Amino acid sequence: MTLERVTTCPVCGSTNFSDWTACQDNLVSGETFTIQQCNECKFKLTNPRPDAASIGRYYESDQYISHSDTKEGLLSRLYHSVRKITLQQKVDLINSLQPNKGRLLDIGCGSGYFVAASQKAGWEIAGMEPDTNARAQATQRTGKKIASSIDELAAEKPFDVITLWHVLEHVHDLPTTMSWLRDHSKKGSNLVIAVPNYLSWDSKQYNQQWAAYDVPRHLYHFAPDTLKKLLSKYGFQVNEQRPMLFDAFYVNLLSTKYRDGKSAYFESFWNGIRSNWDAYQNGGNYSSLIYVAQVK
Repeated sequence: MTLERVTTCPVCGSTNFSDWTACQDNLVSGETFTIQQCNECKFKLTNPRPDAASIGRYYESDQYISHSDTKEGLLSRLYHSVRKITLQQKVDLINSLQPNKGRLLDIGCGSGYFVAASQKAGWEIAGMEPDTNARAQATQRTGKKIASSIDELAAEKPFDVITLWHVLEHVHDLPTTMSWLRDHSKKGSNLVIAVPNYLSWDSKQYNQQWAAYDVPRHLYHFAPDTLKKLLSKYGFQVNEQRPMLFDAFYVNLLSTKYRDGKSAYFESFWNGIRSNWDAYQNGGNYSSLIYVAQVK
């Protein structure tokens, strides 16, 4: 494994970092990784981290459900059951943003369920997925060639909607990706980004065992203020912020599994309710948030 260290904050450009916490990779390696914060803007990032050539092995797990169609185990079955609901919610969202539909790009499309559902709803779709197996599933599911990187999409004209569902936290070269998103957006198009929120009630409940830290796969750890600053830096303005209510329950299930060796179903369900209720009452800090942005 080769580790790389980020020396400049992608949000504010500061070079002043300090250690914030340390978390264990509970999915694959059992290794411990440090999360640092920028001392200027408080942006959090896994630092140091595996470089782009080394990160692949940290995704090599049948339990990494977004890259797998496995329904083995209760947790996987719950994930796939809820996905049917959330897929429709996502399609309803993009339809509300662009009633006339148009060209949709889903970056990090996994095994292709969202792009396939969007295609069925009348969108002209494109997808990008670096994982070979997931990309093959997405290609089969949509009948469209799915790109392995944004470089393969470089010649594409601007899209009407670009979506990143729990993807931005995985991107190694954040400045290049953000510039690419700006170059492939236009006035009136929408950028939809969903990421975990470490200011949520459940993150404070589980601390270092909060599953959505997910080191080292999650390279960045966002809160509303730092993500909005990052988007603003690259010419985007957030017009809307929405909760992903089911995420609190799923993250709690994983967090109790990492803590105890098995998921505590009643506790996880109750804490999911508590987390969503706390966010509803106190400023909208849900476990995961959707940001809808447009070019300024």
